[in-house]
Amino acid sequence: MDNQDEIRHRYLMNRRTFVGTVAAGAAGPLFARAAAAQSAPKAQNVVLVHGLFADGSCWSEVIARLQPKGLNVTAVQNPLTSLKDAVEATQRVLGLQKGPTVLVAHSFGGMIITEAGVDPKVSALVYVAARAPDADEDYTALAKQFPTPPASAGIVWSDDEGRLSEEAFLRDFAGDLPADKARVLYAVQAPFKRALLADKTTHAAWRSKPSWYAVSTEDRTINSDIERFMAKRMGAKTIEVKASHLSLISQPDIITNLILEAAGQTSAMASPNR
Repeated sequence: MDNQDEIRHRYLMNRRTFVGTVAAGAAGPLFARAAAAQSAPKAQNVVLVHGLFADGSCWSEVIARLQPKGLNVTAVQNPLTSLKDAVEATQRVLGLQKGPTVLVAHSFGGMIITEAGVDPKVSALVYVAARAPDADEDYTALAKQFPTPPASAGIVWSDDEGRLSEEAFLRDFAGDLPADKARVLYAVQAPFKRALLADKTTHAAWRSKPSWYAVSTEDRTINSDIERFMAKRMGAKTIEVKASHLSLISQPDIITNLILEAAGQTSAMASPNR
């Protein structure tokens, strides 16, 4: 059995039990065991990494909540050209931090923090509806083991640059946001290079760093079950948020509290979405 067959077999064996447990509200012991395993030094710095169809401004709601807590917060402007370029941009920001730093990613940004998160300054990782590949893993092949999310059909290409159509952005990417707010976000989305989708990480920082994961239960951009699969594989402290792919904007209090927990600043706020 090759690696991908093993992944598919393990997923098919565990999916019904795991999802059923979450739906029944009995996932507390699983999450409690994951939480008990987490141990990170208190951090004063938070570095935020955006994914596809966005720019650094997508973190504005979270930044506005973290700064009053006395945290030094920086949003990376991910160039979306190649994984190497994005990792280097993140490393430059990490180089400016003094002391333990929580590295946070949304969506494709999970690829970046999985690679860059091995930096000694990184004390914890937080994944928000994000990719969390293993080292040298073909994420595209992994994703094919799960239902294809609707947003994938909404990518519009111009030569080798892709972006979401306005219809797909409003419906499948930002489905729980008011249309006028979603259109503002649509206007600032940065195009990405086609080659970016084939890049692989060479490290898996989550294997050595305490990790947290926020699953978006209404996600139409990354399948919610692959999010659950990756979070469970990581042994991450996991919460479930009733939100679109943009939980960092539609549910910023919940995402902020998860980051604060990873920073050792406070316990994550209890929520009916957990």
